[in-house]
Amino acid sequence: MAALLYEIPVRRIDGSETSLRDHKEHVLLIVNVASACGLTPQYTALQAVYDKYKDRRFKVLGFPANEFGAQEPGTNAEIQEFCSTKFAVRFPMYEKITVKGDGQHPLYAALIDAKPLAFFKPDSKFRDMLAGYGIKPGRATDVTWNFEKFLVNREGEVVGRFAPDIAPDDPIIIAAIEAELAKA
Repeated sequence: MAALLYEIPVRRIDGSETSLRDHKEHVLLIVNVASACGLTPQYTALQAVYDKYKDRRFKVLGFPANEFGAQEPGTNAEIQEFCSTKFAVRFPMYEKITVKGDGQHPLYAALIDAKPLAFFKPDSKFRDMLAGYGIKPGRATDVTWNFEKFLVNREGEVVGRFAPDIAPDDPIIIAAIEAELAKA
């Protein structure tokens, strides 16, 4: 699985082709992001976590997705402009992809296959909130919403998956990142 993750082709937000091989031997926090979501302010925390740990071979990777309430309607250029001007994002961003359903990007198929269920805090009301908006859950393994987070260790193994309502700087995620970074 780990080798597979590094081989999956992706495109940077500028359209250039690459793969996660560029980040081999880094701890990664892979996040499906959106510009018009109630969780969009998480960009600030994502950047702060990236800044705090980047010198220890850690990266946040942002993958815009539009299948949750059409909250990422822009082009890649518009998304890049939004992220840099509104949130001063400097972590790697990639082109808009599909993270669930028809046309699901192979990266997300591999991430979900490796870690089928997201961790939700026991007191989380996030699913109830979505239901209140008439949003019905899909399969239990589906990405729930924008800003779901996958933690990948330096060997390319998915070691964590966190619900959208768990902020990137939440102690749960920070502890998981620090545990992986300590494995040097």
